[in-house]
Amino acid sequence: MNYVRTAVLLAALTGLFLAVGYLLGGEGGMIIAFLFALGTNAFAYWNADKVLLRMYGATPVDEKSAPALLGTVRRLAARAGLPMPRVYIVDNPQPNAFATGRDPEHAAVAVTSGLLHGLTMEQIAGVLSHELTHIKNRDTLIMTVTATIAGAISMLANFAFFFGGNRNNQLGFVGVILIALLAPLAAMLVQLAISRGREYAADEGGAEISGQPLWLAEALERLEQARHRVENVDAERNPGTAHLFIVNPLSGRAMDSLFSTHPSTADRIARLRAMAGAHAGGGPPGGTGGGPWGGARGSVPDSGRGPWA
Repeated sequence: MNYVRTAVLLAALTGLFLAVGYLLGGEGGMIIAFLFALGTNAFAYWNADKVLLRMYGATPVDEKSAPALLGTVRRLAARAGLPMPRVYIVDNPQPNAFATGRDPEHAAVAVTSGLLHGLTMEQIAGVLSHELTHIKNRDTLIMTVTATIAGAISMLANFAFFFGGNRNNQLGFVGVILIALLAPLAAMLVQLAISRGREYAADEGGAEISGQPLWLAEALERLEQARHRVENVDAERNPGTAHLFIVNPLSGRAMDSLFSTHPSTADRIARLRAMAGAHAGGGPPGGTGGGPWGGARGSVPDSGRGPWA
């Protein structure tokens, strides 16, 4: 049902884009809008991951620079049945993470320096499992396409004033103003509906990959507290990328609950704790047993030496 709902919302977003083009420029406007949508999505499909990583100054890591981080990602990816993604670190004090890439074979996971310094290894494993679920479900492509279409609608609406005198305009000048105001809002609401639904699914899948729902629940609790204290300057400059992070990186000074790209963190934590309770005594969700390191539940190598030994 999550996939059906996402497909319906994506269709609605695309239909809105074409409708705005038609209302502003008639059939010619709709064709231009369609071609523009194809071009922007093609660019996003092939290049969005590179643009996003460059935007946040992400640095690739290897076995020398971050062996423990790479080892954790490798073990979790193997449990998820995924190829090893590229791994990056973003020099940012706010603890957060995101995944990107058009498919599992071209995926990347990025974590902030604040995440590595502020969370335990178990909690970081919970976060990484969540991001790997986004890759497995191809949410990284869905969310990129969603953001691209929503941004294109906003851009088209900004051009509305130039179409105000077009003889093919179906609405007149007052209608053009209404489209310029309402179309971006409608696009944003559809984008938020898609984003929120995919986060719940990634939480559930992440708990199954790690075998420990509480690791992710505890991580989300820390991340939610930190985002109000530590500003993510890069995300504030590029709010259109906020939905890609595991928790909303924006400080949320105004109307945050209504227009948040993420569902309530408290609700997400409650769901994860309920999962942990449902599986208590019966092994981890998914039945793989023992967590990503194959040992006893909750045990990790070098757990007394800090997250990265």
